[in-house]
Amino acid sequence: MSNYWPWWAGAAGLALITINYALTTDRSFGVSSAWDRVLHWRRERRLERMDEEFTDERALADALAAATAEHFGTGPAGPAGPPAPYEASQPLETDVEPTVGEDTPVTAPSPAPLVTQAALLVSIFTGGLIAAITSGRFHLRFDMGPGFRNVVTAHPITMVALLFVGGVLVGFGTRLAGGCSSGHGLNGCGRLRPVSLVATAVFFGTAVAVSFLLWKVI
Repeated sequence: MSNYWPWWAGAAGLALITINYALTTDRSFGVSSAWDRVLHWRRERRLERMDEEFTDERALADALAAATAEHFGTGPAGPAGPPAPYEASQPLETDVEPTVGEDTPVTAPSPAPLVTQAALLVSIFTGGLIAAITSGRFHLRFDMGPGFRNVVTAHPITMVALLFVGGVLVGFGTRLAGGCSSGHGLNGCGRLRPVSLVATAVFFGTAVAVSFLLWKVI
């Protein structure tokens, strides 16, 4: 264990990454959401193209007005009807542009570009590989180590089946909770979001209970 970083150095590095990412992008990053978007890259790319078509808010407003006029027949080419009874004395509220104030709701930032999500996943793999090689600990293995063999199972087929089921449960749990330990634990707790505080407490509480069950009871 002497070749690993001390705990305080790892904590400082994670804090710097989280703060820098939040300040530069105003977004929260998470590994599970990145996996979900990369796996469904066709859908995400189609959504990105749709967003690119309406980056200009004025163009979006004009397109919505034209579509509304075409559907309801209120545009210049629509059928001329009798004037509304109170049209002159009661202007439409949509003609008045609201002023931006403190109470004006701010839309949430759009998701990070798909290419950055893929770069995040590749960087995690590449960083771990570089760290293992430079520390002299890199070697291929097909089991989870002596601790897993002694506590859980040493049978290779059973090990693969348990890891597969565990991975499915972890994926289901993170999507059900709306994020994983990186999204809730690092970003959400750093921003003092109540849902992230609760989710992180459940994550670590369950981990402590399962570890105690494995090492002390079983």
